[in-house]
Amino acid sequence: MAVAVQQMKLISGKNIATPKGFKAVGIHCGLKHKKYDLAVLLSEVPASVAGVFTTNAIQAAPLVVTKEVVQQTGQMQAVIINSGNANACTGKQGMCDALTMQEKTAEQFGIAPNLVGVASTGVIGEKLNMEPLLKGIQQLNPTSTLEGSIQFSQAILTTDTVMKNTTYRTEVDGKEVIIAGTAKGSGMIEPNMATMLGFITTDAKIDSVHLQEALKSITDVTFNSITVDGDTSTNDMVLVLANGLAENKPLSPAHPDWDSFLQTLHAVAQDLAKMIAKDGEGATKLIEVEVDGAVTDAEARKIAKTVVGSPLVKTAVFGCDANWGRVIAAVGYSGASVDPLGITIKIGDTPVVKDGEPVIFSEEQLLHYLKQPEVKIFVGLNKGSGHGIAWGCDLTYDYIQINASYRS
Repeated sequence: MAVAVQQMKLISGKNIATPKGFKAVGIHCGLKHKKYDLAVLLSEVPASVAGVFTTNAIQAAPLVVTKEVVQQTGQMQAVIINSGNANACTGKQGMCDALTMQEKTAEQFGIAPNLVGVASTGVIGEKLNMEPLLKGIQQLNPTSTLEGSIQFSQAILTTDTVMKNTTYRTEVDGKEVIIAGTAKGSGMIEPNMATMLGFITTDAKIDSVHLQEALKSITDVTFNSITVDGDTSTNDMVLVLANGLAENKPLSPAHPDWDSFLQTLHAVAQDLAKMIAKDGEGATKLIEVEVDGAVTDAEARKIAKTVVGSPLVKTAVFGCDANWGRVIAAVGYSGASVDPLGITIKIGDTPVVKDGEPVIFSEEQLLHYLKQPEVKIFVGLNKGSGHGIAWGCDLTYDYIQINASYRS
C-alpha cells in the first residue's frame, strides 16, 4: 500500500539557522576591502553530514580537508568559510592553511577538529592572508537570528549579485522537520556534482549513509542540471548537515516518511540551483530547457544541459532572437540518440518546429516573450519516455566585462 507523501511547505523569511540547533554569522575580517568575507555555520551537537564535491582533477586544499571529514568521520559540527581567496593551487602552504582554519575554528567553539569542514571561494593561485583570517575566527559569534544568517549568506558571495536562500518544512513521524539552504555561485558554473558552494541544514534525524544516499539521488536533477559558462571550479561542494534535534525516528528508505523528506530536500536543492543559474555573471534572464521523449532520463538531461549551455542559444536569448536553429543544432551535437524527423521545439508556448519541420510563427509574439526575465524552451524527441530539465542564463556583454577584470 502506497504511503501518502506529507505536503511540504515553503517558509518565507526563514534561513540557514531556522532548523533547530543551528547558528550562523558572517563578518568582515579583511580578506576583501569592505564586504563580509568570513562565515561560520555551527550546530549545537555533532550532525550527520553528506557531501558532493567537484569532479575537477585540480581540487582546492579546503575541499580536500572537508571531503576527508565527510568520508572518514561522517559527522560535522561546524563549517568555516572564507570568500575573496579560493586557496586553490597553493601547494603545501595552502593545505597547511586549510588545516589551520579547521584547527582554530575547532578551538574557538570547543569541538574536535575532525568535526569542522572548511570551504573557500575566490581567486585561484594566491596564498591566503592568514593573519586577518585567524583574528576573524576569534571574533565569530554565530546566532540563530535572521541577521546572523543574512550575514552568513553575504560573506560567502564573490561575483554574486544576490543572496541565495530557501527554507521548507515537512513532517516526519508527526514532527515538524525544517530543511534550509544557502548557496553562492555566479560564474565558473558547470558543476558535474554541485554548485560552487552550497550549505543545507536540517533538524531531521538521519544516519550519514542514508543522508549521502538522499543527496546523491537529487544531485543530478538539481545541482548537476545547471550551467552558466561550462567551467567546473576547483572548489565546488555541497554539504548537508542533519543534527537530529527534530527527534523523529531515524530516516531511511524504509521509513514511511522517506519520500516526504526526499521531496523536501529536492525542493531546497532545486531552488538553490535555479537561483545560481539566474544569477549567472552578467545575466538578465533565467533559461529553462525541458526535454521529453528521450531514450532515457539521463539522455534527456544531457540534451537539456547542452542546449542551455550553448553560447549561441544563450546569446540568442539575450538578443531576443527566436533562432530555433541554434536549439536544434545543440540537440544534434549533444551526443544523445535523436531522430531529426521526430523533433518538436517550442519557445514558451509557441511551436517553432514540429516533426522536424519548421512551423510558421509570429516573430513579434516571440520577441515579446523573449524579453521576459524567464524563458522556457521545450524539446520533444518522440524516442522514449526519458524526461529532463536544465537551467542556465543568457550570455551578455557584462559577463565578458566581469571576467576580463576579475583579478583587477
